[in-house]
This record gives sequence, structure tokens and C-alpha cells, in this order.
Amino acid sequence: MTSNQNKPSRLDYGLVLILFLLFLASCGAIYSAQTTGQYPTNFFVRQVVFYGIGCGIIAFVIRLDSDQLKKITWYAYGFGIFLLAFLIVAPASIAPTINGAKAWFKVPGFGSLQPSEFAKVFIILALARVIFEHHQKNPVKSMQTDFWLLIKIGLVTMFPLMLVIKEDLGTSLVFLSIMLGMIFISGISWKILLPIFGFGATLISVIFYFVLAKPKLLEKYLGVDQYQFERIYSWLDPYNNQGTTGYQLIKSLLAIGSGQTTGKGYFSREVEIPEGHTDFIFSVIGEEFGFIGASIVVSLFFLLIYQITKIGMEAKNDYYTYICVGVISMITFHVFQNIGMTIGLLPITGIPLPFISYGGSSLMGNMFAMGLIFSIRYHHKKYMFSTSA
Repeated sequence: MTSNQNKPSRLDYGLVLILFLLFLASCGAIYSAQTTGQYPTNFFVRQVVFYGIGCGIIAFVIRLDSDQLKKITWYAYGFGIFLLAFLIVAPASIAPTINGAKAWFKVPGFGSLQPSEFAKVFIILALARVIFEHHQKNPVKSMQTDFWLLIKIGLVTMFPLMLVIKEDLGTSLVFLSIMLGMIFISGISWKILLPIFGFGATLISVIFYFVLAKPKLLEKYLGVDQYQFERIYSWLDPYNNQGTTGYQLIKSLLAIGSGQTTGKGYFSREVEIPEGHTDFIFSVIGEEFGFIGASIVVSLFFLLIYQITKIGMEAKNDYYTYICVGVISMITFHVFQNIGMTIGLLPITGIPLPFISYGGSSLMGNMFAMGLIFSIRYHHKKYMFSTSA
């Protein structure tokens, strides 16, 4: 009886508390944002429902141990590829173009479903299995084995990336951030990575130059749509584009700046921000609760990343560590990019703020990822402290 009382819980209550606080922040901000929004939908109620569905996803995923996760990995990855490919050829009645992008399926009674949000998690599982099994088969490292691992990581990421890059640049960047995070933790020699990253940085600089100086060439030879360039222009000079793509950024800067230190108070917003309940939810928080409220939200994300890192380190299982790094890479990039675009540090890409922005697909995809983290803690504690179960 004493041993049972001293046995650590298999459920991470610290993680539960953080998610609950993010839930409160999300619902509170959305409830306020929808009062001045341009849509009649009750997003607050729908977000509560989506959180309920997300909790159900966590309850299912938490039961899967590492062997079961490995077994379903390629089925999930293949299913994700299928959905992304079908999205391209699906008729407008099934996959309408929204805000210039064809990235959602229309689901009767539910709304829209964005398959790329789930593909992010499928990529994490696939890369974790590839890296783990590569090291099992190649216990002795060499330049050749490291280079082969890099190729495999690139191929796993490339297929879904190519399917979304034209329609959804923001999601493409998330795919790349997950890949980079997994590469850093994979143990590949820096003698291979440094030249590749150097070439990549140079290539990005060249592309950025062409976006600013010769966009017609990129549009002609790479098939990049003009509206994606306009996001760069509005980021660099929003006031000269305030009638079009710079409007949202100007409104966001005005909202956050006017919130000052303590904010204007709940339901006391004066700046109407387009899509304030989704991509620009941080602007709503900044205006109503000021620097203090915005800092609390950022701190919650720091605590979330810390807790996931702690779980990954305690697991002492490389496969679990790779999954944790993938989830951390995904969430960190989302937070950094979303908050960065609302304060003008980064271009607007349409990436939501995890667990806070309104959106069923995004929330359920993130809750799926958190289900993996809960599973790691759940099964790790089982094996460490239990002789039966």
C-alpha cells in the first residue's frame, strides 16, 4: 500500500495544468474577439467543442506505447500524403479556395478540415522512427551512414512538403522547422551539416533578393503566386500597403501598442482586427491585457516547452526523445512565427498561435501531438515503477 502511495503518477499533471490555462486563455480571448468580428459564428462555443474533441484524441493516443506508435507510423504518414494529394485534385465543392489557398476540406456539420495540421504530427512520427531505426542498424557512425540518414530525413519531409508548398507557405515552413529540429538531434556530423546549412542560408538570401528585386522571375520559373510576395512587401513597408496586405499588420501594431503595460481591460478593445479570433489572437490579448497579459501567455508556452523537454529527458529512450524534439520544434516555430508576425518582426504567414487561436484542425493536430507527449510519460512511468500492468 505504501509503495502505491509513493508511486509517481503516470499522468503529467503539470502538463494538464498548462493545457488548462491555455484553454482558459484561448476561450477568453476568442469570446472577446468574436464580439467585434466580421463573422456571425459563435467561435467560443466551437472552440470549447474542439477542445473536448482534442481531449478525446489525447485519451486515445495516451494508450499507445512505443511499439504501437511505430506500427502505425507509416500508415499514418501514407494517409497524410494521400489527403494532401487528394486536396490538390479535389473539386471546389469538396476543397474550396479560402483566402487564396486550397488547403481545407469542407466537412458538412463540422466546417473545414486542414489535413496539413495532422500531417505535421505524422512527419514527426515518421522522422522519429527513421532516425531511431537508422541508429539501431548502424551502431558505428561514419560519414557515409550520416549522409544516408540525412537523405532519408530529407525524403520523408520532401513528399508532404512538395504537396503544400504552393498553397500554404506557412505550413511548409513548419515542416522544415520540424525537419531541422530532428536533424540537430539525430547525431549527424557537423562536417556534413555546416556546408549544407551554409548553402541553404545563401540560397534563402538569393531568393529573398529576387523577391524584392525580380519577383517576376520567381513567379515564372518557380510558380510562386504573387500574393505570397505581397506578404513580404507588407511586412517590410506596411504603411505603403495599408490599403491591401499591410492593413492587418498596421491594425495589429496599433492594438498591441495601445495596450501598453496593463491593457485596456477585458471587452474594452478599440481596434478592430480582421481575423482577430484566429491568426491575430495575440493582438487581442495584447490590447486588452497589455504587456503583462501577453507576457503571461508567452510564459505559458515557455513552461510547456520546458515540460516537454523534461519528459523527453526523463524517458531515457531515444525514440521518445526524437518525438519530443519534433513536437518542441513544431510548437516553438508556431509561437515564434505567430507572435513575430503580430508585432512586425516576421512576415505574415497565416500560422495560428497553438492552443489559443480559433481553429479545429490546428487545435486537434496540436492535441494529437500532446497525446504523444502524455503517452511518453504514461508508458515510461509504467515501465520504471510498475512490475505489473
